[in-house]
Amino acid sequence: MIAQEVAQKYANALFMSVRERNIIDQSYEQLTGLAAMLKTDRRLLTFLSSPRIALDGKLEVVRSVFGERLERLLVEFLQLLVRKRRINQLPDVIDEFNRLVELHKGINRVTVITAVPVNPDEESRLQAKLAAKVAGGTIELEKKVDPSLIGGMIVIMHDQIIDGSVRHGMDQLEEQLGQVKVH
Repeated sequence: MIAQEVAQKYANALFMSVRERNIIDQSYEQLTGLAAMLKTDRRLLTFLSSPRIALDGKLEVVRSVFGERLERLLVEFLQLLVRKRRINQLPDVIDEFNRLVELHKGINRVTVITAVPVNPDEESRLQAKLAAKVAGGTIELEKKVDPSLIGGMIVIMHDQIIDGSVRHGMDQLEEQLGQVKVH
């Protein structure tokens, strides 16, 4: 939880800085590319977080690798994460930054987990209900199937989880019945 809060604070600070400099789109694109690279190869993060490597060496690697590829502000931000020993949290910071950019643009990413695939009519109705809940903007659904839910759905939007699954209802019923005292 603390790691997530730290990632949110760094991402928020970065977002405010890029918004102030009017480089939101470039930063979003460059950080999305960096995140994709880090998913396939974590050696850079391992190197930058290693206590055996001198800080000056790490900062020079960031400058030489990213100096020509990323906005100057982003290079300075990466160096800040290295200096503060937070570079391992870079993937989480990028995820949170991207979420902030998407919210700024009116894009709301929502994860929907169902027991069976959602049909197009249900998807349209769900998108309409969610759009009304967030007062406009675009809803982008990420659909997942989990047969263990039995029925219903779980909706994850921003930091809110709405669990309307049959499995959740049965678990609640079991808990309530366990509290009933029989004489």
